Amino acid sequence: MNRRTAWILCVTIGLLLAVGFLFPAASVLKEAFIDPHDGTFTFDFLGAVLRDPLYREGLTNALLLGAASTVVAVLLALPLALLNHRFTFPGRGFLSLALLIPMILPPFVGAVGIKCILGTEGSLNALLVALGWMDPLHPRDWMAEHRLLGIVVMNALHLYPILYLNIAAALAQVNPALEQAAANLGCPPGRRFFRVTLPLIMPGLFAGGALVFIWAFTELGVPLVFDFPRVAPVQILDGIKNLDRNPLPYALTTIVLLIAGGVFLASKLAFGLGKTGAAPRPSQRAEPSALGGWSGWACSAFFAGVAALACLPHLGVILLSVSGYWHQSVLPAEFTAAHWQEALGSALVVPSIQNSLAYAGLATGLALVVGTAAAWVITRSDLRVRHLLDTLTMLPLAVPGLVLALGYLSLSQDGKPFAILVGAGGSPFLLLGVAYAIRRLPYVTRAACAGLQQCDPALEMAARSMGASFWSTWRRVTLPLLAAHLAAGAVLAFAFSMLEVSDSLILAQRAEHFPITKATFALMSALGDGPQLAAALGVWSMAFLSASLIGAALLNGRRSGLGGQ
Repeated sequence: MNRRTAWILCVTIGLLLAVGFLFPAASVLKEAFIDPHDGTFTFDFLGAVLRDPLYREGLTNALLLGAASTVVAVLLALPLALLNHRFTFPGRGFLSLALLIPMILPPFVGAVGIKCILGTEGSLNALLVALGWMDPLHPRDWMAEHRLLGIVVMNALHLYPILYLNIAAALAQVNPALEQAAANLGCPPGRRFFRVTLPLIMPGLFAGGALVFIWAFTELGVPLVFDFPRVAPVQILDGIKNLDRNPLPYALTTIVLLIAGGVFLASKLAFGLGKTGAAPRPSQRAEPSALGGWSGWACSAFFAGVAALACLPHLGVILLSVSGYWHQSVLPAEFTAAHWQEALGSALVVPSIQNSLAYAGLATGLALVVGTAAAWVITRSDLRVRHLLDTLTMLPLAVPGLVLALGYLSLSQDGKPFAILVGAGGSPFLLLGVAYAIRRLPYVTRAACAGLQQCDPALEMAARSMGASFWSTWRRVTLPLLAAHLAAGAVLAFAFSMLEVSDSLILAQRAEHFPITKATFALMSALGDGPQLAAALGVWSMAFLSASLIGAALLNGRRSGLGGQ
């Protein structure tokens, strides 16, 4: 790539990210520090938020949810990743895949399933009554009594796969010779883990932990389903109703952004520049030891137990979707498939599926173009600013979706710059498409970077030396080699855009424009069979995302065959 083309792409992508990412985030910051009456700079709104006991409680609860969810996720993911890395045991391959099942369901939809199990008339109380361990006239409301704990468990069960995958990747990069040397010097296993292994995997642990904390800290759907309004994300959503007259939601959002950004930056500064993160890839890999007898089956039982616990929300959603009558019983008294059929024929559901397909399709196309161009500059150019571009394309992972959604909402009002993204009749097609694309850009960029790093530049140089133009070389040589990587990144971007929560709940205001997640949330509070229809839509979402993840996995296998090691 010549420097002129690299500069053109770099500047273009930088401008797009500045407008679509930095500008909305900065607009939230601006509204929090500028007095709307005289335009002066002020800290009064931040001070008002910090002095308000309700907002302070909301921030405290959000921090507690983020920290506790991260700790629980670490306690689940770390031993699982270590056992899977070091040992083979019965059912290891299947159980390792089963651990990733929580990723196929948005956590707030899973919360609906948990309500069927832990509610006053849910399965758990019915089981305890049947066993004679509870008075049927005085059932316990487990969710009302332990809402914070319930939200922490829901977040942890949904997010521990992120940590598990990060820790597994970090363990794969550990040179086994270091652990073997410590063992030869007489270091016992426990001390060897804390003195050798843990410091080596700490970058991966903190990278995953930062993402889990930010996600749980800014989670909106689960507290809404658990009817827990005393948390910052829900308070921000409630404040949107009088956004033009009340700057405090902007101030609260700014505090959330500063905390989330601080956590992400701290993880980068602590481990992103350290020697451990720059260690060379090990030339050999540690072979897992076979666990036989009771120890092997105990390990399998541990994996199966975590997977079963993580699947409880999914089980609740599936049972609710096929229940004709489910009241004070362990299982539904009647089963029916009518809800699945009715969900696909609902006046709210079918348009929401069409809307989500349109929004996610636009987002995926935009993310593919921008992410591939960014990856090309990052991996093929010698520009010094390419590292800054790399960081900028990854920043959407660190900025809560709630912050960007509020920025897009404020900038799309009449007379504001993003009003051109709102179509006729208030259609948010362009608005949501761009918002989704920014949030999912890191998936495509990472996939494209990985593919370009595996493609030998000598093939491109050979084509150029034979007289092929830059675009001809890209079309005839690079793109075929990169296609599987781009397809895998596109599948993930499309699937997670279909199930995006924060942007969907905030930016889609009218029922005819609802995407799937907003329609699901609306059905949850509907009278009659609304919850069953929401559960049925959740099952269809699970099926769709499962198929997408399987497709991405198959494409990963193909690209491994094309790119080699």
